[in-house]
Amino acid sequence: MRFRWQVTFYVAVFLLVLFMSINGYSKILTIGIGMGAALIAFIIHYFYPLALEKRMDRVESFLRDQKNTPELYIHYVLANRLENESRMVLEQIMSKHKREKAQAVYKAAYGVYRKDMNDVRKAVPYIRFSDYRAYYETILLSEDEKCTQARECLKSIKKRWMRSALLAEIEIKAGHRETAIKHAREAINASRGVHRYVLHKEYERKLPEAIASVS
Repeated sequence: MRFRWQVTFYVAVFLLVLFMSINGYSKILTIGIGMGAALIAFIIHYFYPLALEKRMDRVESFLRDQKNTPELYIHYVLANRLENESRMVLEQIMSKHKREKAQAVYKAAYGVYRKDMNDVRKAVPYIRFSDYRAYYETILLSEDEKCTQARECLKSIKKRWMRSALLAEIEIKAGHRETAIKHAREAINASRGVHRYVLHKEYERKLPEAIASVS
């Protein structure tokens, strides 16, 4: 259904541009409409499910279709704990991106998935974006049972869903389940797209109460 809709959309755009060209419309106007249609298609089919969608079935469908884009497909593989595919997808990313800084965040995510904090520790110094670096630094502190330091570390993170997700993990470790559920709900409600999907799948296993009534 989705593929059929895409084909119909692009055929319609092609016919419109062809009609405008044949009938002497301004080249600038014709090119502008073509580029505008391409932008709309990009937003609908790529950017919206990636970053804005709240419906998990739509995000899951989008991620399943990204096998040729390992940087995106790895989110689906890790969220669903597809052990046989996870290492293969990571290797695809490593062979595609040779620089340590480009690999780091994927190595850290895979390390957390495998519960191999040594791999996470090695990757953290190379993570380029401060929020993601602080996110994994907080996880390391939490795993080392340095909860006070972990709480301080996460304060530097600007993304609300990250802060709330980390607080949920800290409260789980502390045995405060109700507080963990509260923070988990905050994390889901503050997230969209792929990040929301990953959190949702994680809480299905850890805190099913947290996803029972999210908006």
